[in-house]
Amino acid sequence: MDISFGVWVALVLGGLPLLGLLLWWWNELWYVLPLKLRRSATNAKLPPGHMGLPFIGEVLTFLWYFKVLRRPDDFINAKRAKYGDGVGMYRTYLSRSPSIIACFPAVNKFVFQSDDTFILNWPSVDLMGYTSLVAVHGKSHARLRSYVTNVINQPDALRRIAPMVQPRIIAALESWAQKGRIKAYDETKKVTFENIGQLFVSLEPGPLLDTIDNLFDGLVKGIRAQPFNIPGSAFHHARQCRKKLEDIFMVELEKKKTQKEVVTNDLMDGLMQIIDDEGNKLCDQEVLDNIVSLVVGGYSSTSLASMWAIYYLAKYPNVLKKLREENMAISQNKKGEFITSDDVSKMKYTNKVVEETIRMANISAFHFRSVVKEVEYKGYIIPKGWRVILWLRYIHTNPENFDDPMCFNPDRWNEPARPGTYQVFGGGPRICAGNMLVRMQLAILLHHLCTGYKWELLNPDAEMVYLPHPTPIDRVDITFNKL
Repeated sequence: MDISFGVWVALVLGGLPLLGLLLWWWNELWYVLPLKLRRSATNAKLPPGHMGLPFIGEVLTFLWYFKVLRRPDDFINAKRAKYGDGVGMYRTYLSRSPSIIACFPAVNKFVFQSDDTFILNWPSVDLMGYTSLVAVHGKSHARLRSYVTNVINQPDALRRIAPMVQPRIIAALESWAQKGRIKAYDETKKVTFENIGQLFVSLEPGPLLDTIDNLFDGLVKGIRAQPFNIPGSAFHHARQCRKKLEDIFMVELEKKKTQKEVVTNDLMDGLMQIIDDEGNKLCDQEVLDNIVSLVVGGYSSTSLASMWAIYYLAKYPNVLKKLREENMAISQNKKGEFITSDDVSKMKYTNKVVEETIRMANISAFHFRSVVKEVEYKGYIIPKGWRVILWLRYIHTNPENFDDPMCFNPDRWNEPARPGTYQVFGGGPRICAGNMLVRMQLAILLHHLCTGYKWELLNPDAEMVYLPHPTPIDRVDITFNKL
């Protein structure tokens, strides 16, 4: 009995290291070894890296840097230190897929411009909709993108939108001053969503819009979460929010169909009228998918950029001083009138503050692409069926691309960024269709903010959280008063 027990103990203790090694190398054996054997006669090789543990890959390492250490850029720095720079690509396993991380400007540009090889792929396309602008390709994508760009991003559209968004911004700022203390994260989300609701679906502030706002908050939290559809997970909750949003927007869609004499000229109206080359209109599901995806894009980017602008201007009073001087001069000339999109285009320092805010905010930290055919880049293969993760955050926080990158310095925009180092809105044919709208809304907020109000951070050294988006842990708690 004693001998048998000793044998079993020896087997267990001896087997544990072997089991650990097997688990550590499982993904490498499963995904990498067959590719290496098939490519043994060629010089091309996989990018360096390690695939992590079975099923979860490097998720624990990712969470260690992003959630525990709260030093997200060290996730890439650790790979560079271990594997060298190469061409800025590393293999890994994330979001339930073997993947190539791309984190240098040149390789990112190569991926962005090869839309037929690297297909846009959110970690969970079903949350955005399979017929949405972010998911469709070819003629369908070109048709939708052309319409959306014309409606929200062209000069004529911006001239129309500029006076529409200002009443809510002005009213919001006045309400903040009445409260005296606010959390900028919450308040910028609210005013941004009110404007998005008006522009996209003609919804006025009220209980329904508040409900939609809460549902989108749940949806956004699930977009970058691990796609585990189990009760209690962020992804599962996001799917439930998506279903409820679809039901609400379907009601609004049916109203528009039955009240044809009422034309609001919002984005939903326009999507209902798009016609392809064969004379076909979008079906209801296509309209709903695109409303959901476009609200997510416009809502998250604008509200978070607004929050970060308030944060950085409080941290850098020298920047606020220069911003206020430029905008005070414009305000005196307007004599109480709204500023226009043409005014915004002339606000040189304000626009530099906008660009610097968007760079540092890193709202869209990662872009995902599915590889539909094997391709070689500078001696490395990117395998078919894998995913490319464009690590855009690292482009903007790498000191090789921007001097002292974590310093808020609008004057760095006296000169344009080096090619490929500024990819806040993506690139190639799928660059954000509303990038100019985001910039204009932020500039308008800055104008009314700095000409009429003063504010102070209550927790200037608050820690940061980086998932799902970079945000101070106190949600930018500030005192807010009129000048």
